[in-house]
Amino acid sequence: MTSFPHGDALCALTQPYCTERVPPGLFDRAMREICHFHRLHTPGYDHWLEANGLRPEDLDSLEDWSTLPPIFANFFKQQPILSSTGEQALELTSSGTSGQKSRMRYDQRSLAGAQFMVERIFIHYGWITPGTPCNYLLLSYEPRGQITLGTSYTDQFLCRFAPVNRVAYALRHTGYSHQFDVFGIIAALQSFAEEGLPVRIFGFPAFLWQTLQHMQATGVANLQLPAGSLAFFGGGWKTQAAQEIAKAQLYARIQQQLGIAPSRCRDGYGAVEHAVPYIECAQHHFHVPVYAQVFIRDSADLSVLGYGQRGLLGFVSPYISSSPAHAVVMSDLATLHPGSACGCGLNRDWFELHGRAGTQAGRSCAMAAAELLGRH
Repeated sequence: MTSFPHGDALCALTQPYCTERVPPGLFDRAMREICHFHRLHTPGYDHWLEANGLRPEDLDSLEDWSTLPPIFANFFKQQPILSSTGEQALELTSSGTSGQKSRMRYDQRSLAGAQFMVERIFIHYGWITPGTPCNYLLLSYEPRGQITLGTSYTDQFLCRFAPVNRVAYALRHTGYSHQFDVFGIIAALQSFAEEGLPVRIFGFPAFLWQTLQHMQATGVANLQLPAGSLAFFGGGWKTQAAQEIAKAQLYARIQQQLGIAPSRCRDGYGAVEHAVPYIECAQHHFHVPVYAQVFIRDSADLSVLGYGQRGLLGFVSPYISSSPAHAVVMSDLATLHPGSACGCGLNRDWFELHGRAGTQAGRSCAMAAAELLGRH
């Protein structure tokens, strides 16, 4: 079995935002390790590197990982591309808001690495409470059989960090499909408020916003959820993007109607194509953990932009061995800022999201990848 000593060591670091605790050169060694693995074990990846001017020997001295040719995340909506370890691995899908779904495979190593990162960040923020049972409102799909949707898989995983007393789902399974159950959500929140246990709300923010709007419109009294409650969102607004509101407005309404302070309302950015967790700090900024690097790229030519410039959001991380998604570009627009511009005390860079970009850049990059990877 292939081993990844450098990549595994990086993903096992226990201080997710402490650059000083990263052994010098570890990130570079881990990236070289994963690049050589995919060159040898992922059909077509060596052609992709060569077509972009990188020879195998160039990888051995590479330190600027912005020069590693990324694959656009939209490519994974066209076809899965797998290494030898991904052939029998767990398959997860994106939510497919445009009608297409990314299908990603996660071997045990890649999945365990991503989950460990989430665990260390939850520890960093004090959100792992094994002695305090919680009630859960999951703003996602009620499971039936094996869970394959990435966001639902994540929500189920997050329930491990505090014992489960009761769980309510926003999207109830009707036997044939899922249906948004706003009345069930309100009833669950009301009973949770009376029970006195902390409440953890995970999932799509649009569903909670619709619930708060419905509560206000129908005169449902404001609730005071117990101390220690947490609202943690992921997955974005998806098909409700036209109704998306500013996070500050959402957090203010959560405080008003549910009694959860904004400091206990956090958003998480992630994707089935890139499972490294980016979780808001107390100032609501997405800091980059030590397990990854972020590059903002010009939408016209994918050149790297500096701090304060808006472009496509790109990630580099050696955590994944089942698919060559160790250097990806998303369809989201973002701006990168230095850690000193936050004020929360973390020195790691952070990014600001601006929404989705147009499809042309993604289509062009995905087509290029398809020519070099897909035919193999």
